[in-house]
Amino acid sequence: MKLIALKAINTTANVVFMALIGAFLSFSATAKDNIADVTVKDAWVRTTVPGQKGTGAFMSLTAKSDLRLVGASSAVAGIAEVHEMSMNGDVMQMRAVAGVDLPAGKTVALRAGGFHVMLLDLKTALPKNATVPLTLLFKDAKGVPSKVELMVPVAAIAPASKADGGATAPMNQHKH
Repeated sequence: MKLIALKAINTTANVVFMALIGAFLSFSATAKDNIADVTVKDAWVRTTVPGQKGTGAFMSLTAKSDLRLVGASSAVAGIAEVHEMSMNGDVMQMRAVAGVDLPAGKTVALRAGGFHVMLLDLKTALPKNATVPLTLLFKDAKGVPSKVELMVPVAAIAPASKADGGATAPMNQHKH
């Protein structure tokens, strides 16, 4: 009788252990590989000079379903944040925000003077014609995270968009 009880406990423990392992592996794969269904266009990062500690990243984002841009990261910056610039009387103010809503199918512009990604504590100067790795972090309405990884060109001014008759600077963009 003791042998049967021990075997039953052992079997139950194995089932619980295997269920926990499966749940962990499933969660890890989802969190690591969840690519956002977002089209990124006209992305660029403003050039910097040696010693400059911050710059902005700008682009247009179109999500297939409602998402929220909640953060960013880049190997060239110690800190990457979603920021907003706005006028308060005669004073331009910039502040970090919790996120930017991306309504399904609507293009949202991250641009100078508005919402943008701020790269702070830069590790090196960002010269014209370089490229910068940038990961954008999103959450859906249920809080499920996703991301888009980009290689973004560095420029002194915004590249002309194809819609304006100009040539968009070459870059590796993630599109669906």
